[in-house]
Amino acid sequence: MVDNPRARKLADRIKEIVARLLDSRIKDPRLGFVTVTDVRVTGDLQNASVFYTVYGSDEERAGTAAALESAKGLIRSEVGKQTGIRLTPTIEFHLDAVPETAAHLDAALVEARRRDAELAALREGKAYAGDADPYRAPEQGDERED
Repeated sequence: MVDNPRARKLADRIKEIVARLLDSRIKDPRLGFVTVTDVRVTGDLQNASVFYTVYGSDEERAGTAAALESAKGLIRSEVGKQTGIRLTPTIEFHLDAVPETAAHLDAALVEARRRDAELAALREGKAYAGDADPYRAPEQGDERED
């Protein structure tokens, strides 16, 4: 997806329109607690990808995906009316994976903290096998004159 100014403006406008429509006009009972997270428009302004998250279980996510797919025509026609551009972009809905990715990263950070604490406990009371400074240093009287 190209990041030119016109495509970015259109993406922001589509995001507003879709969020407002989901809040006010679409009354599908399958529609869960939806948040539109991002919209990306291609450089030729022909395709728009709408990313959304759903708060709830997998069944609610599947129901919301079906509701959005059935309301796609209404949403596209409303986007065409409110943006006023000559060719209305086709709209695709994608479930945003950001919350799952964030949960995975949080779990990885917790595991890393646990392992660090475990290593710190093992290191406690231990000493180095050799000298504290293993590198050779020139002796005081060993200066050469060139």
